[in-house]
Amino acid sequence: MKLAEYLFSRIRQLGVDSIHGVPGDFNLTLLDYVEPAGLLWVGNANELNAAYAADGYARIKGLGAVVTTFGVGELSALNAIAGAFAERAPVVHIVGIPPRPSQDSRLLIHHTFNDGEYKRFAQIAAQVTIAQTRLWDPRTSQQQIDDVLRQCLLHSRPVYIEVPVDLVDVPVAEDRLKVPIEIPSFTPGAVQEAALSRVVDRIRLAKQPILLVDGETRALGIVDEVQELSEMTNWPTWTSSFGKGLLDETKSNYHGIYRGSFDDPAVHTFVGEADLILCFGPHHSSTNSFAFSSITKPEATILITDTEVKFGGDICRDVPAKYIASKLVQRLKGSNLKSYESYPTLPRDSLLPLSEASGDGPITQDRMWRILANILRPGDIVLGETGTAGYGVREMPLPKHARMFTPVTWLSIGYMLPGAQGAALAQRELAKSSNYFDIQDPRTILFIGDGSLQMTVQELATIIRHDLNVIVFVINNDGYTIERCIHGRKQGYNDVGRWRYLQAPSFFGASEDTYTASARTWAELADILGQDKLNNGKGLRMVEVMVEREDAPQGILVRLLEAQKKREESA
Repeated sequence: MKLAEYLFSRIRQLGVDSIHGVPGDFNLTLLDYVEPAGLLWVGNANELNAAYAADGYARIKGLGAVVTTFGVGELSALNAIAGAFAERAPVVHIVGIPPRPSQDSRLLIHHTFNDGEYKRFAQIAAQVTIAQTRLWDPRTSQQQIDDVLRQCLLHSRPVYIEVPVDLVDVPVAEDRLKVPIEIPSFTPGAVQEAALSRVVDRIRLAKQPILLVDGETRALGIVDEVQELSEMTNWPTWTSSFGKGLLDETKSNYHGIYRGSFDDPAVHTFVGEADLILCFGPHHSSTNSFAFSSITKPEATILITDTEVKFGGDICRDVPAKYIASKLVQRLKGSNLKSYESYPTLPRDSLLPLSEASGDGPITQDRMWRILANILRPGDIVLGETGTAGYGVREMPLPKHARMFTPVTWLSIGYMLPGAQGAALAQRELAKSSNYFDIQDPRTILFIGDGSLQMTVQELATIIRHDLNVIVFVINNDGYTIERCIHGRKQGYNDVGRWRYLQAPSFFGASEDTYTASARTWAELADILGQDKLNNGKGLRMVEVMVEREDAPQGILVRLLEAQKKREESA
């Protein structure tokens, strides 16, 4: 078989059914092999969007892939690849590069710095990928591909593969495809058993234990085990913003996102008084931890990370998360676990009925998000773009099997629209294979601000072209409200052009009967949320929700805005 056939066959074996990317002259012959390998070529508007989409696809499907051309193409994708690295999305970045003779002779060709140096881009990529390889010798290329893909799966982070044009159709042996790529096996010993016993001992002594589930739980592959632990213990369970949507939020012991000092005082006190906090997949960035205030006290916290169990400052190394989580489930089944004699009274995220949306008053974000949550149903994927939308969706209680993407750490404005394209495509593929909880026609629902939409709006065309089932709510607050909350409340640099957003579907190729609607008042919003065409339609639907430019969800953004106003008054 040809080398390109091997590469794409390997990727398909790992569950990828679609390849994102943009054609360029150094990857064109490589792209000839995508569809013959049984893969869908998505074809995005630009490389940045393509890599964003591959990231969204990977978070739902378990692996994503993007193909770009050398230099200009790969550098355009780099921001998205960096975000995938920061937030642990396993994306395979394949780059078509100039032929080996051109590189050997240091030929001065396009897409280079015109100095004969061809390795700079790979050096840049090495900073934001977990493994990299440059295919150069057909005798070793298959091994290189397999090794890099294994690292992608093991660490749930992006990898980088360079394919020279002249190697694309070089013959290689096909026998290797019969040997599956697997995560390296693990043999536990005394160290691992000691760590497990130490965790179990702490559990048995605990009087007020809780579970805190962060977003790297997905990357560690332990979501099912953590869900089982939450159910068997019935301990009060919270997630981080990053972790929201990983657990079944319909369970009575699930209490939403823990917001640290920004949370309900009863919750903040209860967590502060806990004598055992099992924290899975911690991701302690400032934006994921509510300015570090949701990071729990180390003396009560056991952190379960990739290969370590941390008891305060004491670290037990070489203890994989999958091992410790699965063994905890086995060890605790049927045991006399600590249970709360009287389950504590703690608040939970809840819907506001549609009846709360009535009258001709302006829509405000203090209750809008809990009203919007009425349209969510099992299996939906919900995305909240960096901005007020990203904070607002955190208030939405999710039905069973729903997933949510919120701003975590990278916070690249514009990610969520192409991310929605990738997630919706992965969702459709899973549904077609009957591997999506037996849910038919699942939906992807994007909440995005007007400023964010302008960053990556071209991907509406990709959603339309592939007939993906996506609902887009444009939160039109006349510019970058999240930035206004932080600084520059009245500054022009936080303004954006005033587009006619509901004309975008038509411009990008949607049919004339595509559902669009706009709401300025509560009554208009309630009417839209009850529309069958919105809830049960197919393909792209778009709703514009008009809110005031300084309106934001309650919590950290409102506090920042109020603090800024006080500074202005005292100036």
